[in-house]
Amino acid sequence: MDILGSKTANKALLALVLALTYLFLYVPILHITLASFSDDIVWPYPIRFTWDAYTALFTSSIYAEALWNSLLLGFGTAVLSTTLATIAVLGLLKYRSRWKGLILFLFVAPLFVADVLLGISTLILNGLFLDIPGNIWSAILANTVRAFTYALLIIATQLFRYNWKLDDAAMVFGAGPVRTFFEITLPNIWPALLGAFITTFILSFNNLDISFYTLGAVPTMPSVAWGSLRFGIKPELYAIAALVNAGVLLCLAVMFGLMRTGTVGFGFKEGRDD
Repeated sequence: MDILGSKTANKALLALVLALTYLFLYVPILHITLASFSDDIVWPYPIRFTWDAYTALFTSSIYAEALWNSLLLGFGTAVLSTTLATIAVLGLLKYRSRWKGLILFLFVAPLFVADVLLGISTLILNGLFLDIPGNIWSAILANTVRAFTYALLIIATQLFRYNWKLDDAAMVFGAGPVRTFFEITLPNIWPALLGAFITTFILSFNNLDISFYTLGAVPTMPSVAWGSLRFGIKPELYAIAALVNAGVLLCLAVMFGLMRTGTVGFGFKEGRDD
């Protein structure tokens, strides 16, 4: 009885911890979403439904420009970091070098540098030494330095388990390296590339610390939201937060849905890749 009672108590404690964790994570998100549809953002309960926050958001030229810049920043960073990370991982795995450990360390090192320091150092490099003004392109390059590491780790987790015999077989039958990559390797690793793309897009889209020092006067959604907070909370900020959260959850739902249906999977599996 004591053993059964102990197991029951452990399960109850685990359930309580999980419930509190989920409440801590998702109650603020739910509150922001509900507040964006209420005419009282301070205490929106009971909810008095209105579209005012979204109307103000979509009719504002400032937010429209900031949204476009954030999308461009996120997309550019995601494409660049995912491409470079794929090339880097393939190079590390396919070619032997006595410096492989050092190269891998240098690839991962930016992960341990604070975003603020990375933004300031990029500002000093561009402004004092290269004489490059702050713009969206310099921000994409700076965000790529940080996002590249995340993309590298995501792609590496799949390529470390990849069955390289598939590539060897293609080479035996006369396929060149480029054709082998696009017809054999890429179809098997594209879920990791998609995961890296989504992750780096979200990281750069929401980034403020690096972009603040490299964008100059170019507005983005995080910078506009941060600037608006200094003058009080506006309903548009709740609408922005709700839409961003909805976009992130939609991306995650699509990924998990594809994985559950077997459309995509991570790593080589006998029977599927054969």
